[in-house]
Amino acid sequence: MKAGVLPLLLLCCGPALGQVLERGNGPEPSTLDAHRCPEVACANVLRDLYEGLVAEDGGGRRVPGMAERWEVSADGRTWTFHLRPGLRWSNGEPLDAGQVVASFRRAFAPATAAPFAGHFEAIENAGAVQRGELPPTRLGIAAPDAQTVVFTLVRSADLPRLLTLPTAFPVYLPALAEHGAQHTRPGRLVSNGAYRLAGWLPQAMITLERNPEFREPAPIPRVRFHVTEDASSELKRFEAGGLHLTETVPPQPLPALRARFGDQLRISPYLGSFWLGYNLDQPPFKDAPALREALSLAIDRDILTRHVTGLGEVPAYGLVPPGVAGYTPASLGWGRATQAQREALARRRYAEAGYGPDKPLEVELRYNTSTPHRRLALAVAAMWREVLGARVRLRNEEWKVFVGNRRQRVITQVFRGGWIADVDDPRNFLDNFRGDSNANWTGYDDPAFTALLDAADAAPTLEARAARLREAEAHLLRAHAILPVYFYTSKHLVRPEVGGFEANPLDRHPTRFLTLAPRE
Repeated sequence: MKAGVLPLLLLCCGPALGQVLERGNGPEPSTLDAHRCPEVACANVLRDLYEGLVAEDGGGRRVPGMAERWEVSADGRTWTFHLRPGLRWSNGEPLDAGQVVASFRRAFAPATAAPFAGHFEAIENAGAVQRGELPPTRLGIAAPDAQTVVFTLVRSADLPRLLTLPTAFPVYLPALAEHGAQHTRPGRLVSNGAYRLAGWLPQAMITLERNPEFREPAPIPRVRFHVTEDASSELKRFEAGGLHLTETVPPQPLPALRARFGDQLRISPYLGSFWLGYNLDQPPFKDAPALREALSLAIDRDILTRHVTGLGEVPAYGLVPPGVAGYTPASLGWGRATQAQREALARRRYAEAGYGPDKPLEVELRYNTSTPHRRLALAVAAMWREVLGARVRLRNEEWKVFVGNRRQRVITQVFRGGWIADVDDPRNFLDNFRGDSNANWTGYDDPAFTALLDAADAAPTLEARAARLREAEAHLLRAHAILPVYFYTSKHLVRPEVGGFEANPLDRHPTRFLTLAPRE
């Protein structure tokens, strides 16, 4: 046996049976800096390491976090949060309101480039601070005393809902000052949640242990978040007893999966949409709406969801998924047509864009490495070749490389996109297409679209707000800036000894609300 293999085996499969929760977590988290977390993989870990002013329980219900209570003014513009007594960091130091405010200022500083800071633009001066137009001290968050945090808003907003996001978690600034970007490493990361960081083996796992300074000991002493980028391999690890909980389930016929796993298979509605994005800054898709529409028309979403994904996903002809509270999503008009009608229109749009048998489109479809994404990319490429005669190159990349290339919009053409809701709000999906959004991977920048979002902010009622947001979604769809494919379901395998696992629309399952019985 090679040197170092035995310790690794002990780390993965040690004798503390029933004491360590083994969780599949998808790709390697890109960061454990709470303010810079852009994806689900890091957010899953951060919700164990940190706690915001407001938290969520195992069923996704909002519960008090650092704040034991809060109130809002009659006009909805001032929110006051009262901290629990005795809050402490994982190193034992006191945590007070002044540190919470300082952490928010760091989150909104331009240098931080927090990907989800745009969701907080209702906070006074938040956008101006993030753009560098005002100093962080002008952010509308203050600490009148050590136990109170006050937010001043420029419009009404459901602030407690936003405060469950990692952007709102407190970061221990002394560690950041001393270690810079390395403050997230084991032995340096100081957090305030139910767990603290015990180890990080890159491309393998992140290990957390109970935070002895947290007010309530977590039922499970340790948890390991395993990198499970390949869903098929994750399934095999679950079957072999190496995982208690998977991040996903690979595409397989649903009846066979149910027969094989019974109640261990958990599938439920999920506020997420999968789409393909176009790089609108570069040819061939810049200023080419007919070509973009042709590619969208050419794919058979029914075949993709029945035979490629196959786990309850719903064909998508819009961006915002069904089930968002108080909102009726917009949809592409030809979504009600037959597939044959869509394909005939696809060929017309393709010809209008200047392509055909004598001039086929040559296009690259980029996705992050994973079995489900590879299967879907192969199917989409085959549809584009069959319906339009396009020549398609597939390129897969490790997650961090893929994310960087997608964000830079230089070498991408068509890429795997998608969005999992951070909060139950249609704007959470639409905001990503503002020209200045850090999550605007397409480069879409339309003043009319932005004006509709602004009108939604100024709407006098929730109904009027929803109507403006629906207009904004319809405007985005007419531009064919993205190619909607399907709406997600959450899908996990959960061993019988795991208790407290509740389905919820945002698919969040903090470890401190789970229990783990010894295996029989």
